[in-house]
Amino acid sequence: MVNLEEFHQYFTQSILSDAESRTLLRPQAFFETVCEDLVSIGDLTKNYTYAEYIKKGIEAFGYDFDEERGLLTILNHHYFQDDEIQTLTRTQLNSKFTRMKSFFKKSLEGFHSQMEETSDAYSMAYNLKKYQDKNQILKVRLMLLTDGRVTRTLTDISSETFLDIPTEFRIVDIEYLHKIYSSASGIGEFEVKIDLPYLKINQDSDAYQSYLAVVSGNMLVSIYEDFGQKLFEQNVRTFLQFRGGVNRGLRNTIETAPEMFFAYNNGITATASSVEFGDNGNISIIKNFQIVNGGQTTSAIYSANKVSKIDVSKVSVQMKLSVVKESNNQDGFVSKVAEYANTQNKINNSDFFSNSPFHKDMKDYSTRIFAPAAEGSQRRTHWYYERVRGEYLNNQAYLSTFDKKKFLLENPKHQLIDKTLLSKAENSWNQKPNIVSKGAQDSFKRFADNISEILENDNLAITESYFKDAVARIIMFRTTERLITKSTWYDGGFRAQTVTYSMAYLSFIIKEMGFYLNFNKIWENQTIPASLFKMLNSIAEKVYFKITSPPAGFANISQWTKNAKCWESVKELKIEFKNLDNSLFFDNQEVKYIQKEEKKKKVVDTGIEIQIKVINTPIEAWKKLKSYYSADKSELKLSSMHADILFKMANGKIILPSEKQSAILYNLKRVAEDEGLKLT
Repeated sequence: MVNLEEFHQYFTQSILSDAESRTLLRPQAFFETVCEDLVSIGDLTKNYTYAEYIKKGIEAFGYDFDEERGLLTILNHHYFQDDEIQTLTRTQLNSKFTRMKSFFKKSLEGFHSQMEETSDAYSMAYNLKKYQDKNQILKVRLMLLTDGRVTRTLTDISSETFLDIPTEFRIVDIEYLHKIYSSASGIGEFEVKIDLPYLKINQDSDAYQSYLAVVSGNMLVSIYEDFGQKLFEQNVRTFLQFRGGVNRGLRNTIETAPEMFFAYNNGITATASSVEFGDNGNISIIKNFQIVNGGQTTSAIYSANKVSKIDVSKVSVQMKLSVVKESNNQDGFVSKVAEYANTQNKINNSDFFSNSPFHKDMKDYSTRIFAPAAEGSQRRTHWYYERVRGEYLNNQAYLSTFDKKKFLLENPKHQLIDKTLLSKAENSWNQKPNIVSKGAQDSFKRFADNISEILENDNLAITESYFKDAVARIIMFRTTERLITKSTWYDGGFRAQTVTYSMAYLSFIIKEMGFYLNFNKIWENQTIPASLFKMLNSIAEKVYFKITSPPAGFANISQWTKNAKCWESVKELKIEFKNLDNSLFFDNQEVKYIQKEEKKKKVVDTGIEIQIKVINTPIEAWKKLKSYYSADKSELKLSSMHADILFKMANGKIILPSEKQSAILYNLKRVAEDEGLKLT
């Protein structure tokens, strides 16, 4: 396990690398990195917004608004940028929080009218006043982000009432960030304090212990108010509000027949890492409480109570709580529960994307394929695909100094691919800039939808060529970020939106011309050609002024760029390109030939990979598999040919299985393991 000091060193270098590769100021790179971590564990919503404003006595760096809970979070930071972990003092804390309160107060007084309308800060101040004018703000949270450490006596700052609004103070320091990365489940450690009678379900399982309980509506409201989306980080669905028939039914029952809710509703399925019991015998603490089925039920009860002011004291909800004894099994257990338990609404393909073969293929290619040496370097490197959160850091945890240096040389930080970055680049090229502008989570979900659909139609779609092209699009995305930052026409603000719209427009105009971009040129050079750079430069300038001049009725630029109409308006731009470099493009026939050859290669690669896995499986596993199928424990009934191949393999009569035999044996093994058989 990576200790705090090692994590701090890694984190510091990550911020430096991110800032340099994207031409960002380090504080902004720090802010975005931490916010994405907080979104991933439910501490912030996907709608958080960067918006820096610093004047004497007033300061804010961004904001987030959880509409369902009416929770406004004003964000600020204290970034030390030091090689050693620094300690944040009470004076520094008080100064930061005082300045944030001042910004909030001035915003409610119409502060935006004194700002430049195209600035991020204008949108922030404007939205804060709008939320208050509509009486949407139920609570304010002032959140300070820091790469320093805060002593325990300073972390718990008492809440207060400010401007007649309940206000709490929150500090996210390096220790908290370390816990996020260290957590096996990726959700961070937290405790739900409760007083809950229960019925223990006796069982012999070493994997988990289950309890049945009845949770009151008021108790659920209280828990959700405290933890919000943090409760649903391992749930496959998000709350759909009262649009679907199921949710309208929930609301009707809550409002008209609350005492019948227990009978009509399927209840909640939840997991935890552990539970503790009080002196009265009830469950007193649930650690890392996760609602894996019943998110809609929870949100519906909360919304009915807080938004519609409906009494939920008579609502009772049944809960099945499973404590997973092995933390390593948490993800797999939750995935199965979610897959089998969710029946109320249709589940999209992307909801189970975390288990998709896409990740395995991307990981295999990133490990196997060396990027061409760039800029005269003799060292070849990998583009590291981080399939699991924190994987890049954990791979370095137990390496010697020599091996760690070697790892970093072969897998440089600026060539780390996380799923968020990949989705932004892919969605931009797929001409969905309005989706990317909605934030990382929406962008990733749309990307997952697209990939899941492709995989469903063609399991061989993720080829080596796709991997290289995806890396090329990431290079283009990062290059466009740097291009915009350094441009004389760029006044600051809305860079992220300009990047995605510029890349989308390039994709659009190339398609309009009937061409396909030759991404292989970018891959081979690990940079975009000068002629393509000139095209992007022309596009980015015109796109920037287009999106920052919204039509009447769309005064808020951030909201305008999330609208599909914004993309339609950008597509109307007429940008002429003289003396096009034909080597940048393919025609339709060339693309079809490349795709055909790639799929042939993928079939061969997959066949060889399966043979290797079958050969490396010990004979004891094949004997166990033969007994399993012979006892008719599987739902799959073997044909005589399949049974004969398995019998011979288990008895050592097949020394080197053919590709066809390997495919059969591999499938039998996979089916049995999916049914719960443990072979190793």
